[in-house]
Amino acid sequence: MSTATGPVGPRVYRGLNLKEGMGWIAGMTPVQAFLVAAACTPALIAMSRNQWSTAFSWGVFAAVLVVLIVVPVHGRPAFRWLADLIMFQTGVLMRWSPWQSRAAAGLAGDRSEPDLPGVLSRLEFPDGPEFHGSRICLIHDTDQGRWGATARLTHSGVGMLSDDECTELARRLGSMLVGLGHREVVDRISLLVRTVPDDGTEYAVWRERHQRADAPTLARQVTTEIDRDVASVSVRTELFVTVSGTEDALRRPAKAAGGGVAGRAYALYRVLEAVADGLRGLGVQSVTWLTSTGVAEAIKTGFNPATAASLQYQHLMRPDPDGSVGLPISQAGPALAPAPAARAYHHDGFSSVSYAVQPPESGTIFGSLGPLLAVRTAGERRTLQIHYEILSQAAAAREVRSQRFRNNVLVDAKAQRGFNTTAVDTRRQTGAREQEAAVAAGHALVRFTVASSLTVPAEWNLEDHAARLENDSSGRFRLLRLELAQDSAFVAAALPVGIGLPRLTRAFDS
Repeated sequence: MSTATGPVGPRVYRGLNLKEGMGWIAGMTPVQAFLVAAACTPALIAMSRNQWSTAFSWGVFAAVLVVLIVVPVHGRPAFRWLADLIMFQTGVLMRWSPWQSRAAAGLAGDRSEPDLPGVLSRLEFPDGPEFHGSRICLIHDTDQGRWGATARLTHSGVGMLSDDECTELARRLGSMLVGLGHREVVDRISLLVRTVPDDGTEYAVWRERHQRADAPTLARQVTTEIDRDVASVSVRTELFVTVSGTEDALRRPAKAAGGGVAGRAYALYRVLEAVADGLRGLGVQSVTWLTSTGVAEAIKTGFNPATAASLQYQHLMRPDPDGSVGLPISQAGPALAPAPAARAYHHDGFSSVSYAVQPPESGTIFGSLGPLLAVRTAGERRTLQIHYEILSQAAAAREVRSQRFRNNVLVDAKAQRGFNTTAVDTRRQTGAREQEAAVAAGHALVRFTVASSLTVPAEWNLEDHAARLENDSSGRFRLLRLELAQDSAFVAAALPVGIGLPRLTRAFDS
């Protein structure tokens, strides 16, 4: 990533749109290169035997095949689309995709046993030992071997900050990520912001407790009208952070702390204080690490925003400071989720559409994701989640060295064969050199992905609201609708469980 600041105006961050895992052979992966070579072989053999009509036929066939293998359509080559479609339809026909909770089916179950659909089924939520007066819920990803925890944050937002203040926040965010990379215990951090239609429950409880019986009738009527007009369009914002580390990174400190779940929790707790301090440097006013009931409510309100009112009313009328009672983790999921459609996900009477957010080649500025959270219609909900993964110093050095070598080879090869290099080639070559210098100076290399979603009641026209979200990102970011994977994309965009970054296809640390 490179930065640039003009005479006036905010700092622009460029180089954020580099695709991870670009192939060495003309941009192709080894599998793509092998398939292309296999497709061209019959035509080459026919040409060597002077069988030109046969060579022409095989050449046409190979050209079509190469296009299907290499040319991406909406982010995926045609063969990848075909494979995804086959898996999607197989799941629907075999009835693996529809999901119903145990509670909705009338089956009894353990309150501490999660009952969640799709990719969430691989998660476990054991309670850790006591930490600052409460038992924090650990999030164990059994597929990727990761342990994490989630906190609810309070922040006033960045919409009213000046350019200098935004630049300072960006610098502090970078410093926090560098600090986490040096600890080598936690390597992923996910920041989730989601808007919530304000149902007015908290205000209604406050009014019920403070309303005077002798208040004038006219004042009551005016207050009621204001409440009706304002509350219907009010929006609140929820902010969560999820941090996690790999089993390999936690194994040794966990063993020193006694082993098992408690040992991993103690190893994780030692980093949570540093994470909270770093977040407070970003303007976060409060950091509350969630218990199992807190995580259950965060997941439940993600699937069903309408349950937020009853849960909020319960907390206001029967406060639970230590989080020991409340919604059990077994009831965190939706009651019913039918087989997901190719372009949307339906759950508990709501419909969602999720996107991957792709930064532009021209660069972006701090706070430019804000329009994706600008609610256009009362009742809709928008979410935005950014997943960061900090690579170790050794892995970062290898990756930037590889990037610099790949860009140099590309530019030199074009120059030797008389082709002009583009401005993009030159910028990437310069950026790769700057990244290598930065990593050598002690800075960190961070993988990241950004996901956004929109949720509306199931009876609304989802496509109209999705079009408004796409309009809000126009000119700033490119939204890639994650078709055939909307259920998984919803988890990455709307739920604070740390799922969103795929595992590295290349083991940098191996």
